[in-house]
Amino acid sequence: MEITGPLTIGLVDKLDGIGRELHVGFTEAFRRLPLREQGEQFDAYVAALGEAVWARGEDDPDRAGMLLVHQIAEQLLPHVVAGELALGDTIVVELGGGLPLGGSLTDLL
Repeated sequence: MEITGPLTIGLVDKLDGIGRELHVGFTEAFRRLPLREQGEQFDAYVAALGEAVWARGEDDPDRAGMLLVHQIAEQLLPHVVAGELALGDTIVVELGGGLPLGGSLTDLL
C-alpha cells in the first residue's frame, strides 16, 4: 500500500545492522504552502489516514505500517500547525530490531 500525502517516508537499515530507521520528511509542494494551508492540509491528512487505518481489519498486512505513520503524524500535527518545524529537515525515528512490523512497512513504501 502506498500512502499519498504531504509526507515522504523511507525505511533505512541502521549501520550497526540492528533495527531500522524510519525517515520522515515533507514534500516540496507541501513546504511551499502558506502556514495556514499547511496546517489545514496536514490536519485533513491525519484524519484521512486515521480513517483508513481503522477501516482495515487487524489482520491486514498494511495496517501496522499505516498505524505507525498515523501515530507519528498525530504527534507532528500541533507542531506543523504552529509552524514550529523546519519542514526541510528529515525526522528520524529509530525502530528496534524486535518490533513486530513484519514486511508491512516495507510494503507500505
